[in-house]
Amino acid sequence: MQKIKTALLSYGMSGKVFHTPFIVFHDGFELVGSWERSKKLIQQDYPNVKSYATLGELLQDDIDLVIVNTPVETHFEYAKKVLMAGKHAIVEKSFTTTVAQARELDNLAKEKGLKLSVFQNRRWDSDFKTVQKVLNDKVLGELVEAEFHFDRYNPLLSPKGHKETANSGAGILRDLGPHLIDQALYLFGFPQSVFADIRVTREHSLVDDCLDILLYYPEFRVRLKAGFFVREALPAYVVHGKKGSFLKARGDVQEDNLKVGAKPNLTSWGEESVEDEGLLHTEINGELFRDKISSLSGNYYGFFEGVYQSIINDKREPVTAQEGLQVMQIIEAAIKSSSQGKVVEL
Repeated sequence: MQKIKTALLSYGMSGKVFHTPFIVFHDGFELVGSWERSKKLIQQDYPNVKSYATLGELLQDDIDLVIVNTPVETHFEYAKKVLMAGKHAIVEKSFTTTVAQARELDNLAKEKGLKLSVFQNRRWDSDFKTVQKVLNDKVLGELVEAEFHFDRYNPLLSPKGHKETANSGAGILRDLGPHLIDQALYLFGFPQSVFADIRVTREHSLVDDCLDILLYYPEFRVRLKAGFFVREALPAYVVHGKKGSFLKARGDVQEDNLKVGAKPNLTSWGEESVEDEGLLHTEINGELFRDKISSLSGNYYGFFEGVYQSIINDKREPVTAQEGLQVMQIIEAAIKSSSQGKVVEL
């Protein structure tokens, strides 16, 4: 199997938890190393890889793919340098800080014949995959409304300075917002208009930490919510159709398992608890049905397999730069809507 030589631009939580376990597990990738500015940690876990002192040093090496997993405000600068160096790229969410930046990266990758993908791993969560199956099975009838939540209870400010400093990449809209927005666009397509309320709720917070976004479609609407003062969470996914409803808790176990060092596999990985199974209440073949339904397993391996196929066999990226650009269009519209208190047409 042809190997894709891969490097990261940081080896913090995202590099250690979300990327390297799958790069090492997938036979099609070879982990070369990571840029590490201060802490030199990657060789503790992978002794045979490199720790690069500078970005230039990394880009000059024999590397095919670079994962841009640095703070959001640096994504555009670093991704552009990666593409200019002739490397394929994966960029974490939020893809960029503006639509213009996203469009420039998309165009640059196309001009150079490179693959550029956005790391929207939540498409491969067990809960989201289950919601997608219910919608694909068309057991709810014509869609009326959907509501997606990414709620937490954590009134304390993050110890990571870049997340709490007022900068172009900070705030919940560019942290949890891209997950919710991407999932909505993936399921329902691009909306006609947006209304949003973006707020600050934590004491001493300098960045937005509460969002409420409405996406308007011709026949239905989708509501996206995230915040840090939800001690008793509602279902993460609520979908209502003219025949019935589906309610699903956020039950994906991958992040928690990866944080304690569990290694991914293709057999038993990503199996969530039966306690988190979704409730389907609808009408099927003229009969009422109300019961829990089994969840599909989640596996971020699917994203990396998609990247492999895109680079080696010239397939479509698992999450395209154009899809990342559309998320940025919603984010910019939400900012405008919240500041002006009105619906923004797209």
